[in-house]
Amino acid sequence: MPLKQPVTHLAFIRASSGRSAELGARLRDLLEPSLRAPGCLSFTVQRSQADADLWLLSGSWQDQQAMSGYFASPTLEVFGELVQAQVVSSLDLHTFD
Repeated sequence: MPLKQPVTHLAFIRASSGRSAELGARLRDLLEPSLRAPGCLSFTVQRSQADADLWLLSGSWQDQQAMSGYFASPTLEVFGELVQAQVVSSLDLHTFD
């Protein structure tokens, strides 16, 4: 049986002009439910020191299955709302094992 390997995601999220505080508040709202998600090992939200419109959302997961389950969860519906409301100007997602 193959060993389950922890995986990580990094999402670089750029706020639309003048919307960074709003984006940050919405991202921070993800902390609690994300930390309670099955298989979540850690989850953080950080704002760039050099670029006030750039945010980093990072999470570590027990395995690929846990991370995939999180990505499919209703918790992340907020991203569709933020894009539709033009709070987010870009999102760059990377996953690592």
